[in-house]
Amino acid sequence: MKALPGDPVLNLIGERASPETIENIRKEIGADKGLAAQYMGYLGLLLRGNLGRSYYTNRDVLTDITLKFPNTLGLALAAMFIAVPAGILLGFMAAKRRGFIDKLIDTITISGLSVPVFWSAIIIMLIFSLKLRLFPPSGTGDIRFLILPAFVLSIPALASLARVTKTVIKDILTLPYIATAKAKGLSSLRVDIIHVFKNAIIPIVTIIGLDFGSYLNGAVVTETIFGWDGIGRFTMEGIIKRDYPVIMGCIIAGTVIFVIINLITDVIYHYLDPRIRLHGEEK
Repeated sequence: MKALPGDPVLNLIGERASPETIENIRKEIGADKGLAAQYMGYLGLLLRGNLGRSYYTNRDVLTDITLKFPNTLGLALAAMFIAVPAGILLGFMAAKRRGFIDKLIDTITISGLSVPVFWSAIIIMLIFSLKLRLFPPSGTGDIRFLILPAFVLSIPALASLARVTKTVIKDILTLPYIATAKAKGLSSLRVDIIHVFKNAIIPIVTIIGLDFGSYLNGAVVTETIFGWDGIGRFTMEGIIKRDYPVIMGCIIAGTVIFVIINLITDVIYHYLDPRIRLHGEEK
């Protein structure tokens, strides 16, 4: 981060400030010390559970992250609420229906993975906010403010989940026990729920956990475009201002969150698939 262009002190007070003022600000925020001293000082703060203070607001970074995290959590949950059922449904349909529907779903999912989020966000904002005036274009508030950013954020997760679901389901449908279940006279719905979906759940849960963990880190582009007051927008503001404590605090908090989500995902594996449980009944 110190190798990045720009000076946080000059960004803070401007280049026309007197050298004495610039030097005083450097001493106040600790920028006058060497890189090693600054690094060790920051490690000392971390050991005390302190992420430092913002250069611009002098507010405690951990407090600001704690205040903004519920907004990011709500946005992530709303996005996954859209992406998970839609992605699994599209994946099932693509795996079981060949021809036009399969190709159509492939086109939708490839587009969802390929189109940049900033482009889809702007187009959706133009259509639903500026043209149709159904939803507010930006801001943080009730569900009306949440719908558009959640939908934009759900697009890549929906697409990746649909493609993974399709691949896994197609492989499972070729296995002998599926043919046996159908030969026993089980209905197609029962086969899909009990035999197909139950055995496809592990890779699906993996994708859900990865996407949800990344969204909890803050969807930087989506939150910035829609003015959603979450961790992602907070990180972007810190980057633009060269507010190093804010950037480092968001990175560390996001890393901890991502590790926790992955740990929870691994624990869920234990209950979903008895084959990977560490402890079983003695025979």
